[in-house]
Amino acid sequence: MKYLKSLFTAGLIFSLSFINGQYTIIEDVEFKNSLNINSSETFLNGGGLREKYGFMNLYVGALYLKAKSSDENKVIMANEDMGIRIVIVSSLVTRERFIDALEDGFKNSSAGKSEPEDIDKFKKFLSDEFVEGDEILLNYHYGKSENGNLLTNSAGELLLDETVYLYKNGEKRGSFKGLAFKQALFAVWLGDKPADDSLKEDMLGL
Repeated sequence: MKYLKSLFTAGLIFSLSFINGQYTIIEDVEFKNSLNINSSETFLNGGGLREKYGFMNLYVGALYLKAKSSDENKVIMANEDMGIRIVIVSSLVTRERFIDALEDGFKNSSAGKSEPEDIDKFKKFLSDEFVEGDEILLNYHYGKSENGNLLTNSAGELLLDETVYLYKNGEKRGSFKGLAFKQALFAVWLGDKPADDSLKEDMLGL
């Protein structure tokens, strides 16, 4: 019976993805197969569940890249448009616990560089309490854009942005400058000491 149920669930997920061609269901959460980030089309690289103690479901996270990759170091170090989408699936994930986990993640981060004031900015940008179903987007922009168009100087060279933009439930909350910060941030989930080993593998499509 359990086997049949698993087959039915897998078939249902496949059907939902196949019918509209635009979404993938990951742990009962709907993720777009492509996402526009800073005028670039990025694609769902992979996603999975963040657990604690093996039985507490906390959030579902997904990685979006311009080209699919399973190389964590390449993804972390890359200076190109990409993003991480997080959907809270448990009331156990409070604002304070989420930010504390980020702070621990930065301490364990194997790449880039973050500063103590970055955590203070997270506290400021995420000042309201979390509830189940909340969505966090962390989008890295390589070049500057305006009205969907990338900006260049008089010589035709791309104007660099190199900024991580933080959104909560579709609302832009703030930004963090620098490629080094982006590298440290993405290493929280993809680095040598990730927040969750299983989630890392899922994000990388392994």
